[in-house]
Order: sequence, then C-alpha cells, then structure tokens
Amino acid sequence: MKENKVKFALYLPPEKKAELERRYREEGCRSITAFIEKAIDFYLGYLDTNSAGAFLPKEVSTAIDGRLGMFEDRVAKLLYKLTVEIDMGMSAVIDCTDLDTDYLRKLRANSIRNVKATNGLLTFEQKVRDYEDDTEDDDQWRG
Repeated sequence: MKENKVKFALYLPPEKKAELERRYREEGCRSITAFIEKAIDFYLGYLDTNSAGAFLPKEVSTAIDGRLGMFEDRVAKLLYKLTVEIDMGMSAVIDCTDLDTDYLRKLRANSIRNVKATNGLLTFEQKVRDYEDDTEDDDQWRG
C-alpha cells in the first residue's frame, strides 16, 4: 500500500548526494527517500528531547535498559542474601545477650553517626581497632 507523500525539491552539495547514494543501502533502506525519511525521524526525535545527551537510538536504549535490568536483579539478590546474613547475626547476638531498648537506641544513634562519618565505608577491622582503642584500660571480659 502506497502512502500519501509530497514531492519537493532537495538541494544538496554533490558530495552529500554521493554519500547518500553510497550509504542508503548500507543502512538497509530500499531507497534514498526512505533513508532521508529515517534520518529526518531520527533528528526530529533528537529535537523533541531538547538535549543531545538524552537522545539515544532505540537499539542503544534497549540494550542499556536490558543491562540495567540485569544489574538491578543482581543487586536485589545480593541485598536479599545480605539481609538473611544480618538477620542470622542479629538473632545470634540476641540469643547470647540481654539487650534493652535504651541500649539499642544509643547503638543505633552511634551507628548512624559512624556511617555518616565514613560515607558508609566501614570495615569490621576498623570497628575492632576503634573498639580496642576505646577499651584499652577496661579489658575485663576478654581476660
């Protein structure tokens, strides 16, 4: 079925016309007109985004979305596993100690302060060093 199209003159430098004649087949278009129409659609999409950085060809956008989806799934699985491990650790600590809510409130406030101070870059080793520094004089329970 043939579409309604309007014919008009297009003036190009000879080198642009030669490039069009060479490239339209490479891009899988059946005619120069189809190639030009595809190029116009691409450029109009670019203009609609109001930003060169925000406009990506459909194939690139689809590939990025796919990779981000895979990354999101991987992070979600790792966070789930981490949450299970944290729950196990908390359960073990609760089974072995007698903690009250005031202590937990203070502990949470200290943890928030520590995470903010280190931008979340805490290590177990650093926590042990800090604990040893704080308890050098009062080392009763380690014997």
